[in-house]
Amino acid sequence: MKLVMDARYTRIDQLDGISRYGANLIEAAARRADVTMLISDERQLKWLPDVPWVKINSPLSPAELFVARTVNRLGADVVFCPMQTMGSFGRRYGLILTLHDLIYYRHPKPPGFLPLPVRLLWRLYHKAYWPQRLLLDRADAVATVSETTRTLMRQARLTRRPLHIVSNASVPLGEPRDPDGPREKTLLYMGSFMPYKNVETLIEAMAALPDYRLHLLSPVAAERRRELAALARDPEQLVFHNGVSEDHYRELLHRATALVTLSRDEGYGLPLIEAMAAGTPVVASDIPIFREVAGGAALYVDPQDPAAFAAAVGSLESDERWRQASVDSVRRASGYDWDTSAAQLLAAAEEVLRLRSRHSHRLSR
Repeated sequence: MKLVMDARYTRIDQLDGISRYGANLIEAAARRADVTMLISDERQLKWLPDVPWVKINSPLSPAELFVARTVNRLGADVVFCPMQTMGSFGRRYGLILTLHDLIYYRHPKPPGFLPLPVRLLWRLYHKAYWPQRLLLDRADAVATVSETTRTLMRQARLTRRPLHIVSNASVPLGEPRDPDGPREKTLLYMGSFMPYKNVETLIEAMAALPDYRLHLLSPVAAERRRELAALARDPEQLVFHNGVSEDHYRELLHRATALVTLSRDEGYGLPLIEAMAAGTPVVASDIPIFREVAGGAALYVDPQDPAAFAAAVGSLESDERWRQASVDSVRRASGYDWDTSAAQLLAAAEEVLRLRSRHSHRLSR
């Protein structure tokens, strides 16, 4: 089977969740199948594996409406796109589109890096489900990254196509830490600063944890940083990194007491897997997707209860409790790997080929 994988959503400045998902899945799938990837900018190759590639139009270009004319010439059996917006008019290949989550229906603010016209369309698009249905039903199958999202998609009747899970995973950031080793009274937050992320409650809870420092690792706009800093009883407890390298992230994970998040909503939770793989306990809001990702390894709290959060962090001061949480975390994270995700994708692609072959046979009768 010849599989073409769309890598045009890879960011050129820094990797986001979609970029990581696509790049790691391409690398794992290429170990199992004949894979060619699509790019739109050669700078994307910096972040992508050494796999044959073809440069075509940007997915944000008007030419995307007719991209199938170009892709048809590649002789693909199946094309996989890590988003749901790939053009499909006139295609002669199987197509798998991806919907990662439904979070923007509940929180419709678009990513800031998108051009203004696209951001306006984004908001309009997420005011109703029918545009999403039109996009997804153009495919032969639809992929998503979690059972939580697949259930929500079925409840909303977002597509008539078969729904497959092609799991997210993470690349281990080095060997797990020694569960009996030293730890600092530091807490790590990795994620955006959108309102639903509920970073405000994390900061409020720090007043009950005066010996701890909260490291906020992701890039943050200056105005948003000032807003958050003003909420702290002791601003010295907050450390804004405005982005970290993977080496620095690994170093912080191997020293911290816990990775923390009180997000009220989430599409997945990749930082949880990264922390668990490092042997760092997780304190997280008690929401379905985090339960699915972390299982029994995390400490769960009401995201609106700063006292409960502080108590959960305080429980990790027990050497026995921290050690058990660390061991459980590594065990849980071991169940996530990109080879498994690639196997899920190829199984979905094989089903698409079978369905298309059956359909062609019926038409020829």
